Amino acid sequence: MTLAVRSLMFVPGGRVVDLLPKLARSRPDVAVVDLEDAVAPGDKDTARDAVVAAVAERPAAGAVLVRVNGFGTPWHAADLAAVAAAPVDGVVLPKYEHVDQLRSVRAALPAGALVVVGLESALGIADARPLLAERPDAAYVGTEDLIADLGGRRTAAGTEVLYARSHVVLAARLAGVPAIDQVVAAVRDTEAFRVDAEQARDLGYHGKICLHPLQVPIAHAAFTPSEEELAHARAVLAAAAGGVGLVDGQMVDGAHIAMARGVLARAGASS
Repeated sequence: MTLAVRSLMFVPGGRVVDLLPKLARSRPDVAVVDLEDAVAPGDKDTARDAVVAAVAERPAAGAVLVRVNGFGTPWHAADLAAVAAAPVDGVVLPKYEHVDQLRSVRAALPAGALVVVGLESALGIADARPLLAERPDAAYVGTEDLIADLGGRRTAAGTEVLYARSHVVLAARLAGVPAIDQVVAAVRDTEAFRVDAEQARDLGYHGKICLHPLQVPIAHAAFTPSEEELAHARAVLAAAAGGVGLVDGQMVDGAHIAMARGVLARAGASS
């Protein structure tokens, strides 16, 4: 199954009782209840219990995943065991660095459970191609953790993470894995999020991490083809079928035909 994720909305595990029922308003494609970064070390066990109880009573909505604490942490095994027995759709595995990690997670979960991985470290980004060749259900690029690992600095322009974003989306494409783009930490700066989402779409990403309900409709708009894009795609395919070499003054060749089919596929339309 191909996981369609225009928006991957993170909900802090410590606030799951309050926030999970509100997801029906923003309607993200996938909700992620976070037991990793969003929960302090001393609160991990309490948050895990609250998450399991909350997801059992969740309202009908999109897919719900739990981001477990990563390999090498004291909470990983307990998180995975609790999630495996809970009525969730799968897990998010942070800081994915070795193929055995994905294999181990899959073995611990019921058949058909989804696994989304995070490429968030220097090693994870560098080894993106073999890591994603293991075919997780989707992968996101975590640039905040990456820059912390590298000892770099985050800038408004974001050039320091452009290589990482490009490398991950290329590896994901080769593996046939949907790629989800980085966070925009300024959660109320909707224009910054829109610009970043449009750049992600240009790079080839399928969706974006969201940290606030305000970001969800912007992500959906960026990663859903517009009527103009659909009309152009259909015109390109019609021109190719009829042997016409130009659309809107531009040459139509194999690459344009492939892009047109991709636009229609994103929209769920038949080419």
